Amino acid sequence: MTAVPPAWLADVCADEPYPLLFATVSGAHLYGFPSRDSDVDLRGTHALPAEEVVGLRTGEETISRSWERDGVEVDLVTHDLLKFCRLLLTRNGYVLEQILSPLVVASSAVHEELVALAPACLTRHHAHHYLGFARTQWRLFERTGELKPLLYTFRVLLTGAHLMRTGRVVADLTRLLPYGPPYLPELVEAKRAAEHGALPGDGPGRERLARDVLGLTAALEEAREASALPDAPTAGAAVHDLVVRVRLGRAG
Repeated sequence: MTAVPPAWLADVCADEPYPLLFATVSGAHLYGFPSRDSDVDLRGTHALPAEEVVGLRTGEETISRSWERDGVEVDLVTHDLLKFCRLLLTRNGYVLEQILSPLVVASSAVHEELVALAPACLTRHHAHHYLGFARTQWRLFERTGELKPLLYTFRVLLTGAHLMRTGRVVADLTRLLPYGPPYLPELVEAKRAAEHGALPGDGPGRERLARDVLGLTAALEEAREASALPDAPTAGAAVHDLVVRVRLGRAG
């Protein structure tokens, strides 16, 4: 099941320079395999005031800060709504997962609208996001032998294939275990013991891993070709309207 992050995360919202439209937990906590020493990745959207968009002195489109509390490192990244919505209308799986994360730290009426619009932003081309991410993480695993990028590889391939087949974003690997190789539950448990641990000595060999990753990659490509998802998002006009209403103070 998706891990439960610290309850005090809600406190961070009061310290942000601009109103947060939403903030959710991403990373290993969302993906179902945080370690005891995992940091917490918060992602979300803020709203720049109109005067910092149309004037000479513009606000920050992206704000990033990190800090530690109770021994937990927290990383918070937010985009202004306009930038976030531009990303939403591309094949960017990250922003979809952030909107739809069940680990909600801060929300608003605008967030609820984004959640409602998310299905109309899905396309078959989101498969490219997951295929590209999988290639990057697999190369990292081959170089380092760490368990974390290996689990990321399996996670994105299974998430992408599930999305292509069902039109639903499921980022939690533990909910996708029935669709993966039988050794995945043991690897998830091993990852929870150490953030940067190596593949267990009694784990599957490199040849079997490579074969299974290749098979899941092919399955995702096949699911993309057979997917009923459209070639382009259909929510463009509605997303535009939402950004305009927020800027003019007419949303929520």
